[in-house]
Amino acid sequence: MPRKHTMPPFLVGITEPEAYERWLHRKAAAHVRRDRERGRTGPTVTGSLYKEAIHAACLLSGGLDAYTGEQLHWHLISKYDNDQSKSGRHSYKNQFAMLPSVDHIDAGASEASFRICAWRTNDAKNDLSPAAFVDLCRLVVNHADAGCQ
Repeated sequence: MPRKHTMPPFLVGITEPEAYERWLHRKAAAHVRRDRERGRTGPTVTGSLYKEAIHAACLLSGGLDAYTGEQLHWHLISKYDNDQSKSGRHSYKNQFAMLPSVDHIDAGASEASFRICAWRTNDAKNDLSPAAFVDLCRLVVNHADAGCQ
């Protein structure tokens, strides 16, 4: 029987435990699938290990984006609708900018290690390491501060 995870304290009253479990399961399965497609195999690439690592990242996050410190919109988990996204395009997706997402700290690591961040942040970070992402953000800010937009 699959392990039930203790709800992170910041989620009490925001979402139901069943919704959190479904979210954990789907995120773990998606990352396992993605990592296997990228050639990672072995005993460390399993749904149960990924689910534990994602749950640990959730607890560590305190409900905040690991990179920006912003409050994530946990009430949005499991609400995204692909059909509405296709018809609403950018305006629909923008409503989910602060949707919690799971980011690989280092996509090349031998063990699953994740951070929780907003979809917007994860989309911007893409496959960059945390250090490379911060460097890129500094370049953007410096460029904007120089009046070059």
